[in-house]
Amino acid sequence: MLGAVANSLGILFGALIGLVLKKGIKECYTNTIMDGISIAVIVLGLMSAIEMQNVILVLASLVIGTIIGEWLNIDSGLENLGKNLEKRFGQKDSTFSKGFVTASLMYCIGAMAILGAVESGLTGNHETLFAKAVLDFIVSIILASTMGIGVAFAAIPVLLYEGGITLLAGGVKNFMTPEVINEMSAVGGILIMAIGVNALGLKKIKLANMLPAVFIPIIYYLVAGLF
Repeated sequence: MLGAVANSLGILFGALIGLVLKKGIKECYTNTIMDGISIAVIVLGLMSAIEMQNVILVLASLVIGTIIGEWLNIDSGLENLGKNLEKRFGQKDSTFSKGFVTASLMYCIGAMAILGAVESGLTGNHETLFAKAVLDFIVSIILASTMGIGVAFAAIPVLLYEGGITLLAGGVKNFMTPEVINEMSAVGGILIMAIGVNALGLKKIKLANMLPAVFIPIIYYLVAGLF
């Protein structure tokens, strides 16, 4: 859990610094910076997605995972959580919910989050999550300077998400093969690209409802291993 805790603290402290700098950065700069980050996010997602080895499994994971997510209505749940936190801590910050949801998804989905948490659970090596903590610290400064305090609260779902994967990996370490991790990362890469699309305002994708797709590959390989 040490890696997940470090990552969450990196996000929190980065966001606090971003809030301090917020008043000193002109809107024209922050808007252009966010556009640049959004494009970079799309590229990073593409880099993970093209590593897929089983296209059918990735597509099936997206379909099945989205159906599950729509049934659970994760997107609305995350939005409501953000709004509730906004009422309590946002102090009339109209960007609170957007910052919370955007940052939570950006930090939780991706190869480093999955691989780092899995590595932490399997071997006790936290180096990947430590590196991610540094990167997220920098991104949090920029995001918080444009989206406000909601970004800081993204540290909570990151801790729960990465910590949960760490514990899960420790419990099913015999099944976490390179193939499983690769396909989970590929699905995560596609979802990362969708984050960039949302951030650019090109289309509103209910991305949270697609989150279960990341875990479909491990279920597939677990079931396949029984036959």
